[in-house]
Amino acid sequence: MNTTTTALEEKITSDLLPQKFGRAGTIWTSVLVIICLTGIIGYYRQLQNGLGVTGMRDYASWGIYISNFVFFVAISLVGSLITAIFRVTNVGWRTPLTRISEIIAVSAIIFAGLIIIIDMGRPERFINLFIHGRLQSPIVWDVIVITTYLTLSVLFLYFPLLADMPILIKNSKPGSSINKFYRFIGSFWKGTTEQVNLSGKAIQIISIMIIPIALGIHTVTSWLFATTYRPGWDSTNFGAYFVSGAFLVGAGGVVVAMYVFRRFYKLDAYITERHFDHMGKTLVMLALLYLYFNINEYLVPAFKMKKAEEHHLMGLFTGEFSIIFWFAILIGMIIPVMVLIFPRGRKPKTMFIMGVFVVVGAWFKRFLIVTPTLLSPFLPISDAPESYQHYLPTWEEWAITMGTLAGTLLIITLFVRYFPIIPIHETIEEQENIKA
Repeated sequence: MNTTTTALEEKITSDLLPQKFGRAGTIWTSVLVIICLTGIIGYYRQLQNGLGVTGMRDYASWGIYISNFVFFVAISLVGSLITAIFRVTNVGWRTPLTRISEIIAVSAIIFAGLIIIIDMGRPERFINLFIHGRLQSPIVWDVIVITTYLTLSVLFLYFPLLADMPILIKNSKPGSSINKFYRFIGSFWKGTTEQVNLSGKAIQIISIMIIPIALGIHTVTSWLFATTYRPGWDSTNFGAYFVSGAFLVGAGGVVVAMYVFRRFYKLDAYITERHFDHMGKTLVMLALLYLYFNINEYLVPAFKMKKAEEHHLMGLFTGEFSIIFWFAILIGMIIPVMVLIFPRGRKPKTMFIMGVFVVVGAWFKRFLIVTPTLLSPFLPISDAPESYQHYLPTWEEWAITMGTLAGTLLIITLFVRYFPIIPIHETIEEQENIKA
């Protein structure tokens, strides 16, 4: 190994090793912990008093919990989009983005599972899915695909991380708790030809397996709605509608993370404007695709305007939910396309803003999939209390929901504190190949 190669390795290793939190990082982590604790308090009250503490009633029996579940499932698709699809198709610029997308996927799918248990009200009922579950039920399908997807996502995060473990062990203080932790999860990795070949095959197999599983989890989640005969859900378009929306919000989440890590960890040399440009073009394509399915989803029932659909559609277009609806459509799809279609719009800061727009718009879009339909039953609401005809989340619901969102960010934050967010070994290999 020559001096130039050694210097290159040292430079990349120094740049990409996990860093201790500064003041901003400590404040950020503390805020997330406080939000999580507030969510735990809200959940304790829910366990004590039942789902009566929420704003859910006979009609709106699903609220922001299920909206949050669908959002988490959607954003978790980013792991298969950025890592699996880009790896299988050999997209050369994916390396700095793979681990970002993998940890987003893992953290999101963990809380997707937890939010379902929270929505049950009594967590001990979850065991009934295994004892009394029937394969005819889409809910059982969802449990199966979520568990499978979580397992594959964790493996997808772990296997590429193995090559970095000797670097982390070498650069941590011998005998320290973190050094012992690194040794526990990766001391067996010696980087031998046999290990490298075996790991490469495993990653390739998971890359191929996770794509249909990822498509399956979002399709099955859409079937939870589409197999229920209600206005707004009675659609054969829902599978493609959910998958396209998941690709969009997942890519938007990666863009936001790219900018944050690039700025606060000074990774300009690794997450470059070229990466933002490519992700900007990807966002435009995905936003246009999702917009197409949205037009499909609303235009056909609006054209036929069956009586049962009329209340639901009017509530979205001009009624109670119209502000949220047009807000989600504009900031989640239309504005990002109008900005990112131009090269100047694909600069890092603008991309960050558009990524935030996409993610925020996506959350409200999931809320609109759930609540308006429940408040538009086929049989008119009559002789029911006024509170049953509207849905307004209580502070406990908001606390729990914000707690799960903060929990997802906390997992990502802690991961970045102890592991490199950009693969070190893979980056060194790429740079050496370029030099050669």
